[in-house]
Amino acid sequence: MGLAAAARAVLLLLAVAGVLLRPAAAEIKQESFKDDSRPSILFEKFGFGLNGMVSISVTGAKASSTLARPDPAQIGFFLLSDESLFEAIYDQPAPTDLNPNPESSPTCVLSSPYVSLLFTFADLNDKGYYNKTFPITHPDEYSLFFANCAPETSVTMEVRTDMYNTNPDGTKDYLSVGMASVPGIYAFFVVCYVVFLAGWLYVTLYRNRLSAHRIHHLMSGLLVARMLYCISAAEDQHYIRTAGTPHGWDVMFYLFQLVKGVILFAVIALIGTGWSFLKPFLQDKEKKVLMVVIPLQVAANIAAAVVGETGPFLQGWVTWNQIFLFVDVACCCAVLFPVVWSMRSLRESSKTDGKAARTLAKLTLFRQFYVVVIGYLYFTRIIVYALKTITNYKYRWVSVAAEEVATMAFYMFMFYMFRPAERNQYFALDEDDEEAAEMALREEEFEL
Repeated sequence: MGLAAAARAVLLLLAVAGVLLRPAAAEIKQESFKDDSRPSILFEKFGFGLNGMVSISVTGAKASSTLARPDPAQIGFFLLSDESLFEAIYDQPAPTDLNPNPESSPTCVLSSPYVSLLFTFADLNDKGYYNKTFPITHPDEYSLFFANCAPETSVTMEVRTDMYNTNPDGTKDYLSVGMASVPGIYAFFVVCYVVFLAGWLYVTLYRNRLSAHRIHHLMSGLLVARMLYCISAAEDQHYIRTAGTPHGWDVMFYLFQLVKGVILFAVIALIGTGWSFLKPFLQDKEKKVLMVVIPLQVAANIAAAVVGETGPFLQGWVTWNQIFLFVDVACCCAVLFPVVWSMRSLRESSKTDGKAARTLAKLTLFRQFYVVVIGYLYFTRIIVYALKTITNYKYRWVSVAAEEVATMAFYMFMFYMFRPAERNQYFALDEDDEEAAEMALREEEFEL
């Protein structure tokens, strides 16, 4: 395989990773590279409007090779739109009678007609410095790449990239076109969670305070954590939009993302075990679920922070994405076990406790909760992710709105079903319904 084919293969993997994996926030990025021999590096992906700009500053750039002196014209930066991605990758020279094997004389991706070449190392001054702002003539979503087509060559440099759209008043908007409304979306849900929290506190602390259990206070903490997460996300995106940097709000964002994730999975696991509703204690296996879920959530959020604060140019970026996806899926699977265990325990107890009606009510509630949890996890992990990849770059905010709406709907369902009440739905059926409940349980056993 020729050098160009190898470079294009890596380019394809990076481009696919940029689509399938979580992209970093588009803002001002600055990174140093030392003796980096990668044939291609994806820096950023950004949706440009009519007045889009790309500013690149390179300092201390130099290329060294174990072979001959590298050609500086084969090392440089370029932009590539998604629609031109595969054309650029498979832009191979056609075989001829004089050259039946085109791989023997590969072409560099920098010379492809499908890419927008910005500059090469031939444009650097004697000190390896270059700084220029490039206007975007055709609005679209572009990926900024660095390509190194020189054989056996490593590059050392410091790079600062600014990708932004220019507002009518001349100010810069560092958020991609499709993400410009995201700060407003998070601000709207801050108000929603404030109202939600006020109503929940009224129910738990005033109206039904005698029926409230410890789980209900933990659920209050979940609403507070989610509200603080939305506040930090709104501020983070607002400052990135106006200044290109989050001004420290990224730290708060990742902190509250961790807290709300840990509390959410803990609440789901505790509700699934029936803690404070069916029994005042947790069994050993249920404690082990919490001991597994909480460290996994910490690991997932560390991976998410590394991915969000760096970018595809980090050498281990794909690995960190894989870690995040793995532990997130592991958490989603782990929290379902307590619900399944409780459903199995209820089926077994229905044969001996003589309270079929109450058992059927509890079992029905657990089933509903189980189905909704699966639906919520499936939607936020797969459907929302699909929306990010298939929607036009101008409408990327739809995936953020969809995730927040789904989360709000899930919280409302969970909080309503397990709200404090003198007669909650675990004990909704009366003793008069015993015969009908026994019949339903027998039919269920027969079907199983």
